[in-house]
Amino acid sequence: MKRATPLESDEPPSLDRARQATRASAPPPGAAFRRRHYPGVSLTEWNDWRWQLKNRVTSRDQLERFIELSDDERQVFTGDHLLPLSITPYYLSLVDPTDPTQPLRRSVVPTCHEQLITTGEEDDPLGEEADSPVPGLVHRYPDRVLFLATRACSVYCRYCTRSRIVGHHATGPLRQQWERCLAYVRSHPEVRDVLVSGGDPLTLPDASLEWLLTRLRAIPSVEIIRIGSKVPAVLPQRVTRGLVRLLRRFHPLWLSLHFTHPDELTPEAARACARLADAGIPLGSQTVLLRGINDNVPTMKALVQGLLRMRVRPYYLYQCDPIRGSAHFRTPVQQGLEIIRGLRGHTTGYAVPTFVIDAPAGGGKIPLLPQYCLGKSPQGDQVVLQNYTGAHYYYPDSHPL
Repeated sequence: MKRATPLESDEPPSLDRARQATRASAPPPGAAFRRRHYPGVSLTEWNDWRWQLKNRVTSRDQLERFIELSDDERQVFTGDHLLPLSITPYYLSLVDPTDPTQPLRRSVVPTCHEQLITTGEEDDPLGEEADSPVPGLVHRYPDRVLFLATRACSVYCRYCTRSRIVGHHATGPLRQQWERCLAYVRSHPEVRDVLVSGGDPLTLPDASLEWLLTRLRAIPSVEIIRIGSKVPAVLPQRVTRGLVRLLRRFHPLWLSLHFTHPDELTPEAARACARLADAGIPLGSQTVLLRGINDNVPTMKALVQGLLRMRVRPYYLYQCDPIRGSAHFRTPVQQGLEIIRGLRGHTTGYAVPTFVIDAPAGGGKIPLLPQYCLGKSPQGDQVVLQNYTGAHYYYPDSHPL
């Protein structure tokens, strides 16, 4: 009998399907990276999420052991950069060591472009602080709140909306702050939906997650709990059987994942998503539109179709928020509209996310669509529609009594 590896034993059949769902042109396997850079580290250690967290790359000296820094990348370390560096060994194994233009590398390795502050950029462009009745909680929409459970992530994306707070403070559970946030939710019965985010709440220990989720589920008005996380993309080892058993106790619970590029759809990520989906947890992906990373139709189509194969529904495509130092990531809004136009009708509707701008100064998420409704016919009794091929169609829009 073939002996199963530590990540292959006692798995449901869907995990085999998930492995087959990944792209044929996946990045080089982590095994070669591990043998080269961590020759004394066993496969069991590599697959331990705590080992991955403990061995994150957080400095230029560490980073230069793995990649050849460009001038733009090296220069940023000589001045102020806004967001700390943190990359798990797993995610670093997906980064091209010689090409600074590689999408995954651009998304996690800082460059001097972060030091350029342009008009309209803010530390808090979404105005979250103005809608924060207690520290760590944002109440912007009538029936839901954002619960910022931690300031820590395993990997810091260079375009992070909350770069003003993540990585700069203590990384442990903020129990006293949690208590104040929970008290607020209890005292506001109109809150039926709580999004637990941060930072990345799945970087917390199981016991801390259990403590928080138990208390949220005990509030009668809370119908839905959502968790926002990039863990399946950057630290898939964290999605253990124990974590999945814990999460499934708190249904209805949803996970909003953050996938950026098709190269993140590795067998490890597919395995993590399969475990979560098999536990009955609905999975959606929120993708940020980033210049030179995913701002074209072929890349986005590969991403959204790959996500569906992994049972992750593409949910939002975000226009990049104007945080300080983000000009090199931001695209024209028209680019996002053209991507949606290039997806609609050219792939299944389930694969087409909603393109949104999270409006500055607290305006909330505003959906944008290409122009499909062109107005009324000359007689005024029909609506003129344009389909995905550009052809025009007429829908009767008169309403006789």
